[in-house]
This record gives sequence, structure tokens and C-alpha cells, in this order.
Amino acid sequence: MIKMNKKVEYALMVLKHLRNHQTHDLTTAREISDLYQIPFDTTAKVMQQLNTAGWLISLKGVKGGYCLAQDLNQVTLVDVVELIEQKSFGTTCEHGPCELIETCNITTPYKKIHEYIEMMFRTISLEQILEDQHIKLKNLTKMVTA
Repeated sequence: MIKMNKKVEYALMVLKHLRNHQTHDLTTAREISDLYQIPFDTTAKVMQQLNTAGWLISLKGVKGGYCLAQDLNQVTLVDVVELIEQKSFGTTCEHGPCELIETCNITTPYKKIHEYIEMMFRTISLEQILEDQHIKLKNLTKMVTA
């Protein structure tokens, strides 16, 4: 399993929940946090980030809430990670001090692995990731080898 930041996981949970609801149904951060048993404050902040980015529409008031504004076929996992983490999707070698960088003998293979993973994450839409069917491995192989 790929390890992701909890806020990215919560963003994916929010987006999947909203994706599965009708566009006219509004959902609140409280409803999502209660339903999936995730922290309310973090859920609310993630939903605000998604709203600010234009991926959600929010309506204020007693009957207010959020609904999807973005076509998830146009959004990738990298887009979500970069939005939520507020930093570019990159390798550890490039984006952080590594005490072994001068003597490391796997920086090239590591970067190659990262390039394949990033290409996959930039190619597969959130709609494909969040749908309840598995992504066909044959299609994935074509994307990676292209």
C-alpha cells in the first residue's frame, strides 16, 4: 500500500462521498466526519481547501453544505496531493535533506521508480480511482510503458 498523508485520504473520502450523491444534495463537513468517523476540524479544513480550489461549491446557512463543482475525470491524484499538501509532488531526494545523498547508490533507480509512479498518478483520473470497479491492469500497463 502507498502511504498517504491523512489529509489527502480525507480529501479522497470527501470527494468520493460527494461523487456518489446527486449534485443537488448538499453535504456538510459534520455529516462526512460523523459518517466516516474522521476528525471534524480536519475534514472541514480539507473541504475548505477543495472549495477554495473550485472543486466544491459551498452554500452557507441552515440548509447549506457542499457539493461537487469539478468533473473528477479532469482531476488526478497528483492534483489532490499538491492541493492538500501545498507542495509539489516529488521524490525525497529532491525535496528534503537526506544525509546519504552524497554516497547513495540508489538515487537513479529511486528516481526511475518515482517517475513511473508519478506518471501513473498523473494519468489516472480521480473518477477512475474512486469508482467501485478495479482499474484494468492491462490499461495501466499501457500507460506506464507508453
